[in-house]
Amino acid sequence: MIKPLLTSFLKGKSIRFKLQLYFFSLILLPIITMGMIGDVIYSKAMEEEVNTHTAQMIGKVTDNVEFYIHDMENLIYYLANDPRVKQFLNASENELSQSGNEQKGEVYKVLATYKSIHPEIAGIMVVSENDRYASNEMTTISRDPLTAEMWYKRSVAEANTVQLFSKPIGRNIMTNINYSADDVVAVAKAVKNPLTGRCMGVILIDMKLEVIKKLIDGITLGKKGFLYIMDENGGIVYAPINPIVYRVNYEWLGEQSGSTVKKIKDDRYQIMYKESDYTKWKTVGVFSLNETLGEVAQNRYYSFFIALITLMLATIASLFFTASIAKPLLALGKLMHRAEDGDLSVRFHSRYNDEIGRLGNSFNRMIGEISKLIDMVYEEQKSKREAELKTLQAQIKPHFLYNTLDTIQWMAQAQGMADIVKMVNALAKLFRIALSRGREVIKVREELEHVNSYLTIQTVRYEGKLEYDISFEEDILECEVIKLILQPVVENAIYHGIHAKRGKGKISIYAGKEQGNLCFIVRDNGKGMTPEKIKQITEMLRANRSPEQSGYGMFNVHERIRLSFGVEYGLQFESEYEAGTVVKIIHPLMKG
Repeated sequence: MIKPLLTSFLKGKSIRFKLQLYFFSLILLPIITMGMIGDVIYSKAMEEEVNTHTAQMIGKVTDNVEFYIHDMENLIYYLANDPRVKQFLNASENELSQSGNEQKGEVYKVLATYKSIHPEIAGIMVVSENDRYASNEMTTISRDPLTAEMWYKRSVAEANTVQLFSKPIGRNIMTNINYSADDVVAVAKAVKNPLTGRCMGVILIDMKLEVIKKLIDGITLGKKGFLYIMDENGGIVYAPINPIVYRVNYEWLGEQSGSTVKKIKDDRYQIMYKESDYTKWKTVGVFSLNETLGEVAQNRYYSFFIALITLMLATIASLFFTASIAKPLLALGKLMHRAEDGDLSVRFHSRYNDEIGRLGNSFNRMIGEISKLIDMVYEEQKSKREAELKTLQAQIKPHFLYNTLDTIQWMAQAQGMADIVKMVNALAKLFRIALSRGREVIKVREELEHVNSYLTIQTVRYEGKLEYDISFEEDILECEVIKLILQPVVENAIYHGIHAKRGKGKISIYAGKEQGNLCFIVRDNGKGMTPEKIKQITEMLRANRSPEQSGYGMFNVHERIRLSFGVEYGLQFESEYEAGTVVKIIHPLMKG
């Protein structure tokens, strides 16, 4: 519907008008397109960029938190394997009464050493299974046993994994330095006897929350965005001061990682999270979508203003450019009209070597070539008439050849030389079918007659070393076939198969139908070919590559059939060394 209307509108309009219309359309369409879908594309790109940035920050924080917790676990491992700590945990009641203070003193030194190396540690406590403990910073509040504490029991129950306790309130522990449960994360792990597997006690480390705070406080996600860490029970490990933190529902977050959009206080927030496989904590990133899309709206106004200026400048430029294109084209059109009227002396002259200048040069060359072609056609017609005369004269030669062979045949009959008569008769048939009055396609009957004449001559030549038989299906004799495709194959069988064989050789020729095609099969019991030779010939035929030494005749047969009918036709070979060769010629079945 649109195309006919557009064609009708442009019909008869000047090329300058069309170019101006095209220029204006090409400029206007991108501007409209950007105006319609630019906001969507840009907002999506901004959202993806913010999501990618947030995911990177979440991943970075998660990795760093895992690093610190893993460092605490390593520290517990080193403490558990320290001989003085081992001795303290393995000490019996009798040993405790004798050298308890001395053992504790050694443990105090070990703990002080590790704490001085790791400033992120607020305190370390070693608790044995008999409720004996050692710590430089921590003491018990009451006489209640530490082994009955929740953190101790959970560490013993899950002895193979490190246990994390955010905001560890309610413990029977007090500290002699100024920090509270809100300032630390407790890391605990059971110490097992490597020989018996018995739990000898638990090592508890209070890691300062300040190290996590440094990781998170330095990250910003826009003006309102932030990161925080949540433990496996939904409790907040650490979060910056922000009223949105406590409005994020733990049930919004899935099992492992993901993203969701929720409305909080009349604002849409993107919430992204990732759960650590090691700590089971979730690092959560929250940022405002309205803030992100606000930048898109601001860019929309800038884009509209730039598009308007661009459209005005482009319209002015299009007027100039269309004039520079239309004028030389109009001049070239006038020259073409003069050339159509028969004036071949016209030539186009351009000041520029651009496409129009090259088009004018091509026009000039075309006019020159037309002039030359007119002269060439005249000379060609003259040469053609001369060639026809020579062809007519050359037709006398085949008749002279037939007459000469006929004379030889009568002379041989007069002398009673039957073999010579047979040879001459076969040779005459060979030439007659080979010439075929210039026809390229002959009957199957003629093709078989031709190869029969050839074999007749060859049997006389080889004096009893060669015998042959020809069989065929009657209903294919009047079908048409490209002439002279059997003789080269038979010739190859004689010279490369029978000739190289000791004793008498035989060639069998069969003509029939196979899978809807015309099929000739030439079979000999000659020398045969090795598998390597068969592979070489097959690759040569498939690659359309001429043989280097012999076999030109067969190659030409294969190529003539393929060029005439397609690559599914041609020659196929099967051979067994010292047993013989079979050549199959596949040719389309063409009724005469």
